[in-house]
Amino acid sequence: MAQLVQDLELLDKMLVSPESDIVHLGSGAWMKVPRHLVGAAAIDFSKLCHPFLSQEFLLETTMTNLTLDFSHTEAISGKGLAVLLEIQKLASSLNFVITGWNANPGLRSLLENIGLQCEWYSDISSVNNTQSIQPHPSVNSWGKRVIDILGAIVGLLIMAVLFIPIAIAIKLDSPGPIFFSQIRCGLLGERFRIWKFRSMIVNAEDLKDMIVNQAKGAWFKNDHDPRVTRVGSFLRKYSLDEIPQFWNVLCGEMSLIGTRPPTLDEIKFYDILKWKRLDVKPGLSGEWQVNGRSKIRSLDDVIQLDLDYQEKWSLMYDIKLILKTIFVVFNKDSGAV
Repeated sequence: MAQLVQDLELLDKMLVSPESDIVHLGSGAWMKVPRHLVGAAAIDFSKLCHPFLSQEFLLETTMTNLTLDFSHTEAISGKGLAVLLEIQKLASSLNFVITGWNANPGLRSLLENIGLQCEWYSDISSVNNTQSIQPHPSVNSWGKRVIDILGAIVGLLIMAVLFIPIAIAIKLDSPGPIFFSQIRCGLLGERFRIWKFRSMIVNAEDLKDMIVNQAKGAWFKNDHDPRVTRVGSFLRKYSLDEIPQFWNVLCGEMSLIGTRPPTLDEIKFYDILKWKRLDVKPGLSGEWQVNGRSKIRSLDDVIQLDLDYQEKWSLMYDIKLILKTIFVVFNKDSGAV
C-alpha cells in the first residue's frame, strides 16, 4: 500500500495527460483502461500493453507491480473482459503484484466473478459511478424478457406434468439423483448453476478421460458415450433432459434463445475474439441447436454459430428459432438432436 501511495504521488507530479494510456513509474506500470473497452478498442489496448508485459522489457526495468486504472472507464464488453484477463495472466507470469484502481462496486464485483485477481484501492471522491458493462442489445430487450418469462412458465408447467414419470424412470434405470447440475458461464462470464435431468451414470465425470472425444478442441462429444443411461438416451433424443433449464430462464440466468453456455474449463482456451459470444445470455436453444447439433464436431463451429446469432438477432429472429427448435426436437431426421 505504501508503494502504491508513492506511485500515486509521483503520478500527480508528472501531470499525466488524460490521453496517456500507460505510464512507467519507478516500481511498475500504471495502465489507464480506455473509456470504452469494447470491440476494436479492446484489441488495441491489448496490443498496447503487451510490450510492457514481456520478459525483454522486464530485464530492462525494476518493475514489480501493475496498476489498472478504471477512473475513466465507462463501458466494458466481453472482449474487454477477455483483454483484462489476458493482462492478468501475463502479469502473473512475471510475478507482478496487480492492483485495481477506482473501479465502482458493480464493475469490481463482475471482474472478481470472472476471475480477475488483484488488490483493489480507490479514491472515493473520484470513483466513476457511471461505469457499466456494455452488453448486446438483446440483453436489455424487454420484449425478449417477456417472451422468456412466458416460455419459462409454459416449460415449467410441462415439467410439472412430466416430472413424476421421468423421475421414476431415472431412478429405476440408474441409482443416483434425479437432477444433474453444473457451473457454467453466462452473460459476460458470470457463473451460474445450470440444471438438467440426469442422463448419465453418477460417476460419469470420473470416467470422462476413458471416453474417446470425437469433437475438436476443448469441446467434448461422443455419439455413443457409454456413460449415458438408457433413459438418458431417450431424454436426450427429445431434449427432455434440458426441461429443468426453464427454471434458469425464469431466474434470468438464461434465455429461451441464445448462445451455448460454456463450461469453466472451456473458457480457459478462449482467445479475445471468442469472449464476444458471452455478450449475450446463454440460451436453452440457439443456432447450434437447430443447425445439426449432433453433426457439429468443432467448438470453433459452435462459437461461429453463436457469433452469427448475435449479428442476426431480433425479436422476430428469436421467434423463428423457437419455432424451428420445436420442429427439430420432434423431427428425428433433422440432425439437431
